Amino acid sequence: MKIYFASGNEHKKKEIEKLFKGHRIVLPKEEGLEFDPVEDGTSFSENAEIKARALWNVVHAPTLSDDSGLSVDALSGRPGIYSARYGEKDGEKLPDGERNALLLKEMEGKENRSAHFVSSLYFIFDEDREYSVTEKVDGYLSYTPSGKNGFGYDPIFILSDLNRSMAELTEDEKNMYSHRAKSARMMNAIIKRLEEEL
Repeated sequence: MKIYFASGNEHKKKEIEKLFKGHRIVLPKEEGLEFDPVEDGTSFSENAEIKARALWNVVHAPTLSDDSGLSVDALSGRPGIYSARYGEKDGEKLPDGERNALLLKEMEGKENRSAHFVSSLYFIFDEDREYSVTEKVDGYLSYTPSGKNGFGYDPIFILSDLNRSMAELTEDEKNMYSHRAKSARMMNAIIKRLEEEL
């Protein structure tokens, strides 16, 4: 199935391609489509729906979106839905390293370092069938970054199950344990069922 992925993020596209094997994943920009919806939802699932619907209204074909981020308990769930925009100045996003340093600085002196990576996927198959899935993985924030793989907050998020940072995982491990992997497994099952009905 050709699935439009409501994103401009190449890193996310690579992960989604691995998690949705057998499907052709296409970014809007690859077909010359302008895509920059206003994400003004109050949750990951609302923002995922906003992105999927915005792209569906353009392509009228199977559309998948992901909204994900890091939720830190000691910061009342921040950065949450603002994970990618955390610390931005005048609309300019901080590089990953600077954003991680900012978050670690904000955590100084806090004993509770528990955190969660959340992934909401939203899939529009046709005008009558839409599906939403949200999953998370539990962990905690490290004191210093570690690992060279992944992107975003991966180097400072330690998975509770493995006691390693997300950035220390191999690609195969990440595609097994990550928040996006968990939500993708559920969505893949839904898509498989839809294909069987065709």
